[in-house]
Amino acid sequence: MVAPARKFGFIFPMASGHINPSLPVARTLVEEGQEVHYLCREQMKDAIEDTGATFHSEIEALPEMYEGRNVDIFGCLSDLQKEFGLDQDPLFVAMFKIREIMQEMMLPGILRWLEKVGVDVVVLCPLMNKEACWAAQILGIPCVGIMTTAGPGSLRLATLEWMEKMGYTTERCLKERRAYQPLLDAVDRLRAKYGLEIELDEEMAPVGMSVVAKQSALTLVTTVDFLADPLSPELEKIYEEAQTEFVFVGPLLDKAGAKRAAGHKFQKDAESTKGLETTPQPAQSAQIADAIDPVALIRKARAEGREVIFASMGTVITGDSPEVGWANHMSVDGVFQGLTGKELCQAAWGGLFDAFGTDNADGAPLLLVSLGPQPDALENLMAPANAVCLPVMPQVDILKEGVDLFLTHGGQNSFMESLSTGAPVVVCPGFADQPVNAQKAVQLGVGLQIERPMCDLSEASQAAAKYRCDVAAAVEEVRRNPEFKTKANECSLKMQSAGGVRRATDLILEVAQSGALRNSKLGGA
Repeated sequence: MVAPARKFGFIFPMASGHINPSLPVARTLVEEGQEVHYLCREQMKDAIEDTGATFHSEIEALPEMYEGRNVDIFGCLSDLQKEFGLDQDPLFVAMFKIREIMQEMMLPGILRWLEKVGVDVVVLCPLMNKEACWAAQILGIPCVGIMTTAGPGSLRLATLEWMEKMGYTTERCLKERRAYQPLLDAVDRLRAKYGLEIELDEEMAPVGMSVVAKQSALTLVTTVDFLADPLSPELEKIYEEAQTEFVFVGPLLDKAGAKRAAGHKFQKDAESTKGLETTPQPAQSAQIADAIDPVALIRKARAEGREVIFASMGTVITGDSPEVGWANHMSVDGVFQGLTGKELCQAAWGGLFDAFGTDNADGAPLLLVSLGPQPDALENLMAPANAVCLPVMPQVDILKEGVDLFLTHGGQNSFMESLSTGAPVVVCPGFADQPVNAQKAVQLGVGLQIERPMCDLSEASQAAAKYRCDVAAAVEEVRRNPEFKTKANECSLKMQSAGGVRRATDLILEVAQSGALRNSKLGGA
C-alpha cells in the first residue's frame, strides 16, 4: 500500500554546512511523490529548487523580523544590536543576549507560513532554528532535526572552544543574560502568549544541551557512532530521562551533479556571488568555470597516472561573515588577534603550491582549489601550472571520484565527506567545531592538523609565513606516508552501514505516518 503524500516544511538557516545535508533528503522525498517546501534565504534558492522542492523567502515570510531593518543576516543583527544598545559588544557576544528576542520576532511569521503551506512535518536545523521547533509544537506538528555536527556531545565541546577563543566563559554568559532586562521581558512574553516553558539557562546549564532535540520526534545526526563526540554524564542523563532520540545516519551525500549551496555571501548586494557549485562566481570567472569539469579533469589525470589533491577552506571563512569571514580577525575579549580569513586561506593555499606546484603540469599532481567568492582570493599568489582554481567546485563529486589528499578547513560536512570517501586530510581549522575535527583527524590517524595562529596583529606576517611553511610540510608528509590513506579507508568501510540518505528519508516518513510529537514542552503538557 502506497503511503499518502505529505507536506514537509524544511526550515534551515543560510549556512551551507547546515542546509546541504538536507538537500538529498528533500530530493528523495520529492522523487517519491512527497511535497517539500523550504523556508530559507534567496542565496539558497537554486540549490533548493534543484531538489524539486518549493522555495519560500524567509525575508518575505518574517516581516516582524526584517521590516525596517537591513535584510541581510548580519546587517539585521547589527541593526538589532544598535536598537538594544549592544553595538559595543562583539556580534556573537550580543547574540547571547538577544537570541530569544529575535526568536520572538520570527515566531509569528513561521506560524503563519506553516499554516498557509499546511505542513505535516517540520524538518529543521536543531542548532539554529529553535523558533521553528516552537512553532511546530504550538501547532501540534511533528518535528525532526538534522544535526550536522559530531553528535549531541559536540555542542558542548564546540561551545566551550568558541567561548575560549572569544575570551568568554559560561559564567559570564549566564550572568549577562540574567541581567539583561529586554531578554527577560521577551522570555516572559513568550511564556504568556504561547504557553512555552522556557528556562533562561536551558542551553547553558549544562553547556551544550539541545532543547530542540529534546522536543523533537527524533534527531538525525550526520555522523556515525564511532566518530561522535562523547556526551557528558550530565547530558546523557538529561537526554535519557527525556527519552530523546538521536539516530546516527552518517553523511548525507547527494547524487552526482546535484547543486549545493556554496560560494555565497551573506549581504544582499552580493547576490551576484550567491554561487552554486555548477555556477561559479564571481561573474568574470563564470565563463572559464563553465568550460571546466573538475571530475573530467580527475579522470584524465588518473588515466595519465597523476595524483589528485583537492583544497577547500569552506564557505564561512572565505565569505563575508563578520568576525570569522574573509576580512576579519578573530576577537579575544574584544582584542583582535591572529590572521584574517584571507591571510589564513592564502597561507594554506600557498603552502600547497609550495609543496606540489610545478611549472609544467605534465606528470605533476593535479591541484584542484576551491577559492570561494572573493575577487581577490589569489591576490599576491601565483597559481602553478598544475593547479586549477575556481570560486566553487563540486566537492562531493570530487571526493567520490577519489583524491589522494584533501586540504580542508575541517567543517563537519567536509570532514565526514572526506572520511566516507577514504580521503586522507590536512586540516587547517578556522573556528567552531573545526579545531575539534582537526584533533580528531590526528587521533584517527587519517591526517594532520595545522592550528590557526593566534598572535598579536604586529606579528601576523611572520605567523602567516610560518603557517604557510607548516602547511607545506604537512601536505608533503600526508602524501608521503601511506598509513594515512590506510586509516582513512578503514574509516570509510566502518561508515557504510549507517544508512545515509535512504535511512534518513525512511525515518522522516515514519514520523509523518505516525504523527508522533514526542515531548511537547508546552504549558500543561
